[in-house]
Parts: sequence; structure tokens; C-alpha cells
Amino acid sequence: VQLQASGGGLVQPGGSLRLSCAASGFTLNFYAIAWFRQAPGKEREGVSCISTSDGSLYYSDSVKGRFTISRDNAKNTVYLQMNSLEPEDTAVYYCATAYGWYGSSWSSQLLYDYWGQGTEVTVSS
Repeated sequence: VQLQASGGGLVQPGGSLRLSCAASGFTLNFYAIAWFRQAPGKEREGVSCISTSDGSLYYSDSVKGRFTISRDNAKNTVYLQMNSLEPEDTAVYYCATAYGWYGSSWSSQLLYDYWGQGTEVTVSS
């Protein structure tokens, strides 16, 4: 089982990036896929989560309205479209997977069994 996160980079404030999380070794049905991020000197926090079964999703308050999570089960991939990026979004972004769906508890990192290696996002002028 592997998760491969990609798509990070350097972007100016107000810009956009799309992160991808490609899964291999298992199919995404009946899983929750979440994005977390860890900024320098801060704890890792949940950003967004999607159910690969029915598309239920959650966002943290800090990204709501700017980020969009989506899935392509045929490609075994989950995306995070990030618009209107702010310097505060600078962090290493990780995707993670948990079997099942945990609703409003989605941001509890203990639920997730597998983690990708992280992709770095830097928002700076």
C-alpha cells in the first residue's frame, strides 16, 4: 500500500496549485482520504477529507471556500485544488488514508493507517 503525494511548489499569494494523491496497492473504494499539513514549527493539522464511497467531504475552517477536494476512483487518485493561496498555507502537505468513514472525527490523525511522503507548498512573493 502506497500513497504518492505530488504537485507542490512555489506560488505567489493569490495563486493556485493542485495537489494529487495517487494510491497504489489497494483500490480507493470505502476509504477516507485526507489531506493534512504541517507548517514550520507547528503541529500537523487536518485540511480536508473525502469519502471515496459517497463523496462526503469536510474542510477545515482555514481553507473552506478556497480549497476543493475531489476524487477520481478510476485513477485511484484524490486531488486538492488550492486557490487564493496565502502565505499561511505554506506547509508540507500529506495525504493519508483510513478504511471507512468517520464523519466529523476525520481530522484525528490516529484514524489513518497509511501516509504519503508529503509535498511542499510555499506561498511567497
